[in-house]
Amino acid sequence: MKVLSGLFAGLLFGLGLAASGMTDTHKVIGFLSIFGHWDSDLLFVMGAAVLTSGIGFALLFKRKAPLFDKQFFLPTLKAVDQKLIVGAALFGLGWGLYGYCPGPAIGALVYLSPVTMCFVIFMLLGMSLVDVVPKMFAKQK
Repeated sequence: MKVLSGLFAGLLFGLGLAASGMTDTHKVIGFLSIFGHWDSDLLFVMGAAVLTSGIGFALLFKRKAPLFDKQFFLPTLKAVDQKLIVGAALFGLGWGLYGYCPGPAIGALVYLSPVTMCFVIFMLLGMSLVDVVPKMFAKQK
């Protein structure tokens, strides 16, 4: 049941991305282009997501445990470290250069665009290097 609920949530998320136009890189880049022709659509999508998430989390945490597990697994780290800053900068750089973050990029694979496929391949490569690169730099010191 856990897997099916995850699949349903992912499909619902992808459908929402497609319906809102967030799988179109021009919309995202238009939002980031504050000095050009600014597109405010993403602002409304983010606002709706924050509102929905806020209500969902408020209802969720009234429960003692999630529906399909014995306990909640919440993040415990609260420190802002170098890894977080570099990761956020790389995420923002990729988002700003191409107009995709991971969810919409994967959702846009259904359009079979070679550029999007290439983006996802390199995104996955970058994700696979997240533990390797810091170890390489640690050895150089």
